[in-house]
Amino acid sequence: MSEVLLSVHKINKQFGPTTALRDVDFTLCRGEVHGLIGENGSGKSTLTSIIAGIRGADSGEMFKEGNPYKPASVVEAQNLGVAMIVQEMGTAPDILVAENIFLGKEKRYSRFGLVSKKALNKAAADALGKIGAGAIPAGAPTFKLNPEDRKLVELAKAMYEEPDVLIIDETTTALSNDGRKLLYNAVEKMQSEDKGVIFISHDLEELMSVCTIMTVLRDGDIIGTLTKDEFDESVIKSMMVGRELTGNYYRNDYDGVRGEEAVLRAEHLTGAEMVEDVSFELHAGEILGFGGLANGGIHELGRLLFGIDSAIVGSVTLADGTHIKDASTAVKNHMGYVSKNRDEEAIMLNASIRNNVVLPSLSKLVKGGLVAGGREKALTDKAICSLEVKCQSMEQLTRYLSGGNKQKVVFGKWLGNDSEILILDCPTRGVDVGVKQSMYRLMYDLKLSGCAIVLISEELAELIGMSDRLYILKNGKINGEFARSPELTEQDVIHAMI
Repeated sequence: MSEVLLSVHKINKQFGPTTALRDVDFTLCRGEVHGLIGENGSGKSTLTSIIAGIRGADSGEMFKEGNPYKPASVVEAQNLGVAMIVQEMGTAPDILVAENIFLGKEKRYSRFGLVSKKALNKAAADALGKIGAGAIPAGAPTFKLNPEDRKLVELAKAMYEEPDVLIIDETTTALSNDGRKLLYNAVEKMQSEDKGVIFISHDLEELMSVCTIMTVLRDGDIIGTLTKDEFDESVIKSMMVGRELTGNYYRNDYDGVRGEEAVLRAEHLTGAEMVEDVSFELHAGEILGFGGLANGGIHELGRLLFGIDSAIVGSVTLADGTHIKDASTAVKNHMGYVSKNRDEEAIMLNASIRNNVVLPSLSKLVKGGLVAGGREKALTDKAICSLEVKCQSMEQLTRYLSGGNKQKVVFGKWLGNDSEILILDCPTRGVDVGVKQSMYRLMYDLKLSGCAIVLISEELAELIGMSDRLYILKNGKINGEFARSPELTEQDVIHAMI
């Protein structure tokens, strides 16, 4: 039997009236890649944040290599050999990459009380090179990096200390295929050195591939632990949600578009980065899918359609002739946009659920020149109830919601503004299987009501399962169009992507 590296016993954590963890026991052995899975709010991130020294437990105890383990901070946990890559962005944007990698440890590179930038940058470049991300400039301001590179900076920081325990919380959702390979290489290195990895993901296929053992949480309780030979997708899903997932995961109809009217036209749309000469029409009651490689232009297209980025050439026009030149025009014309980068662009983490939900709708909530508090509360309460947001109250800060419940708040703010056109960029990224199923149902219901949806996704199964029509972008240009069909396969679509 493998040597126990880390164990927790009877860990409890309460947030107000909400029980996040209840008498949780968990063991990580040497050489293990131990997956944690559960619905949003099940307690995965809370458990690992306690292990990583981010927060303390209300009760219970932890041991590392048989010795009592109770880190008072992240730095103390790192000094004891435990590093974590957090679900949210874990880098400070306004300092250099090198300063992020050695934040709190700058004294290593100081002399006579002054930090040597040259030594700091060299050490950071070495750290990035060790994980295969040497192309990231150590001396660059962190805010200039894209979200993927910022995640790789976090990985470099974690691996440079050569931890015994590496905790990965939903990191792969921010990474392209190339970035994921670097992360998986780090996981394999930890395993080959007889160390331990705790791996959190909502991607069940990924967990079953990467992990050697898996533990399922539900509502703060450990439901069970499965070894590799016991992995079974249907069993794990049932353990996660406490019930069999009934009904169709995706749509099962092939009825096509609900209306002939084109509610949005993109003509010869060209962006500053990748998108080039893209033209199409979006119809009322249509789910129009856009797929392709992550760096092929699909995400830039969503920003151009909503007016966040300005087109160099071409236009986005609504049925009444309105040109979408900026995001405020889009919002005024009942368009909504769900960003791929939720925590940075789609939601205000340090604002309440209520403030997030009502933001696009403030103009219609005004009464007598002032925003009516009662209307705000009614709109927010409707969103919380209809989308089943798990929260303490509408005044709870969104920062403290699980990933799936944050995403529900993002949907809620656009539905509250009666959006007739929705641009959804990876809308189910980082949410569990139960929330995914409810979001697909919501998208289909919106389609039936006449809402027009642009669905941008890196998941082919999602695109094929939900779209009425599907465009594939390759190197910024449309390289294939597919009609909804029971015969359409992922292999058909891949040919247009690569």
